[in-house]
Amino acid sequence: MTDEYEQVLTDVGPRLKRLRQDRSATLQDVSDATGISVSTLSRLESGQRRPTLELLLPLAREYAVAIDDLVGAPDTGDPRIRLRPVSRNGTTMIPLTRKAGGLQAYKMIIPHRSGKAEPQRHEGYEWLYVLNGRLRLILGDNELELGPGEAAEFDTRVGHWFGSAGPDGVEILSLFGSQGERAHLRASTRRNRKS
Repeated sequence: MTDEYEQVLTDVGPRLKRLRQDRSATLQDVSDATGISVSTLSRLESGQRRPTLELLLPLAREYAVAIDDLVGAPDTGDPRIRLRPVSRNGTTMIPLTRKAGGLQAYKMIIPHRSGKAEPQRHEGYEWLYVLNGRLRLILGDNELELGPGEAAEFDTRVGHWFGSAGPDGVEILSLFGSQGERAHLRASTRRNRKS
């Protein structure tokens, strides 16, 4: 086995740990989602267990990243982002960013659901832009409805929940920074000057 191959395997554990921590997930959370035991996950992250395809596939699916990102495969020079949708509770999330950590971009398709909204709190900052449909956003004590072309940004440490406000569902773009990164939009203006 080459030194390069050994280094690739050694680097998988810290990547897995960083991905889990970036999502504020516990080993038990990941175990529940993937069916991989907590002890196996812990040994993978610490480098005491060699990663296998059978272990990496469910982890890549859970973290919504390509296996190439888990093993640190070199870039191929292809600028296209391979969209691999992830579905949870009827919501489809399509990752639009390639690398884990830092600011993440998603297209989300949220169906209409009845039931009680349950606001969540976690570290981070989120920016939402409505593409189609109507979005219901609960943020602290406020409840808002946003239509196509409208956006909202908020600190995710404030209790928040969002879903479809209409029967046809809603499509949104979401930018999320787990460490509180904010989306900064800059626009230059042109002034009319008299000659």
